[in-house]
Amino acid sequence: MDANILIIDDEKDQAEAIAESLRNVGYTCSTAESGNKVVDIIRRDGIDVVITDLIMHDIDGMKILKEIKEKAPDTEVILITGHGTVETAVISMQKGAATYLLKPVNINLLRVAVGKVVEKQNIVRSNIELHKQLEEKFAFAGIVGNSQQMHRIFNILKQIASTTATVLVVGESGTGKELIARAIHYNGPRKNNPFVELNSAAISETLLESELFGHEKGSFTGAAYQRKGKFEYANNGTLFLDEIGDMPLTTQAKLLRVIEDGRIVRIGSNETIKIDVRIIAATNKDLGALVKEGKFREDLYFRFNVICMRLPPLRERQEDVFLLMDTFIKEFSKKNGKKIKDITPEARKILFRYNWPGNVRELKNCIESMIVFNQNGILDINDIPEHIYKSNKTALTGPVFPVGITLEEMEKELMKNTLAYVGGNRGETARILGIGERTLYRKLEKYNLK
Repeated sequence: MDANILIIDDEKDQAEAIAESLRNVGYTCSTAESGNKVVDIIRRDGIDVVITDLIMHDIDGMKILKEIKEKAPDTEVILITGHGTVETAVISMQKGAATYLLKPVNINLLRVAVGKVVEKQNIVRSNIELHKQLEEKFAFAGIVGNSQQMHRIFNILKQIASTTATVLVVGESGTGKELIARAIHYNGPRKNNPFVELNSAAISETLLESELFGHEKGSFTGAAYQRKGKFEYANNGTLFLDEIGDMPLTTQAKLLRVIEDGRIVRIGSNETIKIDVRIIAATNKDLGALVKEGKFREDLYFRFNVICMRLPPLRERQEDVFLLMDTFIKEFSKKNGKKIKDITPEARKILFRYNWPGNVRELKNCIESMIVFNQNGILDINDIPEHIYKSNKTALTGPVFPVGITLEEMEKELMKNTLAYVGGNRGETARILGIGERTLYRKLEKYNLK
């Protein structure tokens, strides 16, 4: 394990002996005979762990501990103490020390203690790094992903959000098309204006035009009052047209005219109303195929298809399952007033292997169901919905590599899948693969998997 360690002891030979024993197992070590200016040394040399004697002539270990925890809280402190000061050492742990060792120092125990402290530090730092990456790169509310496919989606979002271009979002049900539409709107110049949505498949043909364009009082049976349509409500904002592939051809023709002219006419009126609306359309169908079948207007298809975003199904970005899982656990624990501490590795394994035909929506519903029925605060296989649990019996136990793939490509895929399987924990990934962490980091850099 990589770590930079400072040993403080006013007995120089003792400090050097400890340093040498740790250097022999790969740590970088330096020594100091005084605790003065220890924080300056930590900041200058990037010290991860300080090992200090509790009793020294100029300054005691408790004062060093206090100063480090106040000014360099990420640095861990291990105290070395004689038998007569064990009680003080225990108190010091309550004040932030990682652990303490008794004199004379047992080298094997020292190495084990340092190893545990460094491993804990690496896990904490990995989690902080991951959250930082999510905050910096994936600042679109509700959209979660760290896969290559989602990197591409986020990059596209950043480029198009500030424009007024029409966007067509294509993807299977449950992939998050509405979230993408909202991300485009709320990260663009229209974010302070209305975001209005309409599901073309949820409204009958006779009412769809009224929903879109509005109507005048008495314009048809049941029209008891004047009503604004979605276009008017969305003026200067964004109109999200979901399931656009289910829109009737007659409505498509009128929609095309509105897009081209920037004007609408309410049903039963002769007056045109100028509107300025950005349109984002979404579908789970192949509009190109519908055009060939005569079920969708080709000219409208080209109008929508200015920018086309294809959302990958969850089975194509399986490495995002753990990240989504943890996000939903946090969300639904709070929503349902449940204190969920963790999810077992066995349950994670089953959820990771599942094919998720309902995509992110299905995973989201699965996690909420598990949380609602859980009784002990630890999600386990017994909480998994039965149809998902049963599917695990027929799931593949690991990746299948096609004939012809190179060893380098196979190694890259194996590392990628293992890293995803353990939720990004690099230490655990190295352990499973049977390699050192330095080797893992080097290969992650080589394959651009960081």
